[in-house]
Amino acid sequence: MTDIFRRLLARRGLDEDFLRPKYEDLFDPFLMQGMRAAVRRIEKARDQGERVVVFGDYDADGVTASVVMYEALRSFGCEDVEVILPDRFVDGYGLGESAEAKVLAAGATLVVTVDNGSGSEAVIARLKQEGIETIVTDHHQIPQLPQSAVAVINPQRADERYGKKMAGVGVAFCVARALNATQNGGECDGQEKWLLDLVVIGTICDSMVLRDENRILSYFGMLVLSKTRRVGLKELAKTAGVQLASLDTHVIGFQLGPRINAAGRLKSAELALRLLMAKHRDEAFLLAQELEALNQERRRMQDVAAQEIAEQYRSEERVLVMQGAWHEGVVGIIAGQAVEKYHKPAFALTEVGGGVVKGSGRSFGEFSLAQALEHCRDCLIGGGGHALACGITLRTEAVDDLRHELNEYYDSLGLKAQEKYLVRPTDLELDNLKGIDLTLYDEISQLAPFGEGNEEPLFEIRVRVVGRRLLKERHLALTVADDCGNEMKMMAFYAPEEWLAVRAGDELGLQFSLTKNEWRGVTKIEATITDLKQI
Repeated sequence: MTDIFRRLLARRGLDEDFLRPKYEDLFDPFLMQGMRAAVRRIEKARDQGERVVVFGDYDADGVTASVVMYEALRSFGCEDVEVILPDRFVDGYGLGESAEAKVLAAGATLVVTVDNGSGSEAVIARLKQEGIETIVTDHHQIPQLPQSAVAVINPQRADERYGKKMAGVGVAFCVARALNATQNGGECDGQEKWLLDLVVIGTICDSMVLRDENRILSYFGMLVLSKTRRVGLKELAKTAGVQLASLDTHVIGFQLGPRINAAGRLKSAELALRLLMAKHRDEAFLLAQELEALNQERRRMQDVAAQEIAEQYRSEERVLVMQGAWHEGVVGIIAGQAVEKYHKPAFALTEVGGGVVKGSGRSFGEFSLAQALEHCRDCLIGGGGHALACGITLRTEAVDDLRHELNEYYDSLGLKAQEKYLVRPTDLELDNLKGIDLTLYDEISQLAPFGEGNEEPLFEIRVRVVGRRLLKERHLALTVADDCGNEMKMMAFYAPEEWLAVRAGDELGLQFSLTKNEWRGVTKIEATITDLKQI
C-alpha cells in the first residue's frame, strides 16, 4: 500500500472492510420493524390469490423501487400484481386522494407502497374501510406513524436501528430479501441479487450516502449492472452512448438517471416503468428512444431557462426568486442550476393557470428552506419540504411579497461565508507529484463506487505552470511541475473565465482528482482540476 493511499484511508477513517465489502454483511431484513408483519400479510395474499397493487413514485428511486417490489412479489408467488405510479401533475407526490381513486379502481385488496406512504394515514384509513389493506415501505421522515397500515417499514422510524440512510429502492430490496429467505428455508438463495442493478440506480440517483449498507448495495449493484439481463437498461445505455461493462456512478447520475427521470418530469413515469420491465428488445428500443427525446427536450428547457435567469438575476438578492414560462416538471432542476451558478439559495416559479404559481426551491449550508417557508407562510397557498429542497404554491400577485420576505428572513439570520458549503474539502495536501502514478490510481479505484459520503478523492498541491493550451476555447490544458522537477498534465474542463488568464511560469495552488488516459496502447495518469488559485 502506497504512503499516499494509507494517509487517505486514515483521513477518511476507512479500513480493509470498506475496500472489500461482503454481501453477507448486509443486516438481516427481519430485524427491521414491521418486516415480519409485512411478510405474513404478503403470504396471505399469495395463498388466497389476492390482487396486489404496488404504488410507487415518479422519480428514478420510485420507479426502480416499484420494479424491485413487483419482481419480488412475483418471485414469491403472487400472481396478480399491478404497479401504479402517480402522475406528477395530476396526483402529486404520494398516496393522495387522486391516487386513492386509482387504487380503488384497480380492485386490489392489498397495497404495497414504495418510496412513499409514511404521511398517508388518512388515505390508508379510508382504504381499510373499503376492505383494502396497506403495507408501507418508505424512507422519508415520518410525521406520525400511519396506524391504519398493516406494517410500516421505514428506516426513519424512531424505533428503527437499521439502514437509516437507505433509498426507497433499498428498503424495497430489504423486503425482497425477506421474501426470498422465507421462500428458501430462512436463507436467501442468491437470485435476489439480480435486483441490485436497479438498487444501485435508485440509490445513486436519490443521492444516498454510500457508507454502511449503501456501500454494500452499490458495490455489488455496479457488478450486477455491468452484466444486467434487462433489455431496457441495455437499450437505455446505448441511447446514452455508454458501456454498461465499464460504467461508473457518474454515468448513472448524469446519463442513465436523467433519462429515467425525464419520463416523470415531462410526460409520464409509466414510460420508464415499461422500459425497466420490458421483455423484448424492439419494445425496449422504442421506449429508450422516447426517453432520449424527452431528455433532450429537458436539456433544451434548462438551457432556455438558464438564459432567462441570467437576464433576471439581481446581484443584491441573497435569495433568488425567479419566474418564467417553464415546464412544471423541471423547475426543481432550474432552481438547482441557479444555486450552482450564483451560489445563492434559489426558487424557480412557473404559472400553472388560474392566477396560481408553483415552484421549487433549493438551498445549501445553514439556510433552511423548511424554516424559511414557515416565516413566509402568509405568502403561500401551500408548500413543504426540508432544509435543502422544497415545493411551493402561491398566487401570482404574491411573488414579490415572497421575494421580499425571503430576503428579509435571510438577512435576519446573519449568515456568513455560506459559499464554503458548496466547495468540497481537500482530502490530502501533497508536497510534490512523486507517487501520483498508476499504482495510486488503482488503489483509489478500490474505494469505488464514488458518490455522496464517499466522493472521489481530491488532492491539493502547489506547482508551477510549464505549458498551457486552450482547447475549443473552453478547456484549459496545463503541464505543471513541482519543486523536484516532476511534471504532470492537468485539465480544467469548461474552465471559468478567470482561470483562462493563467500563463506559463505562474505559481498555482491546485485542487485536483486523478484520471487515467489511455491512448494508442499507452496509459498515463493525468488530473482534472477542481479548483485553481494564483499564488
